[in-house]
Amino acid sequence: MGFAHGNSFALVVVLFILLIIVGAACFC
Repeated sequence: MGFAHGNSFALVVVLFILLIIVGAACFC
């Protein structure tokens, strides 16, 4: 379960980073 939880957390982090990149692109 620890591995699954870590994988899920990593996925959330990646999605959050993509959201920031998209937001920065929109502001640019």
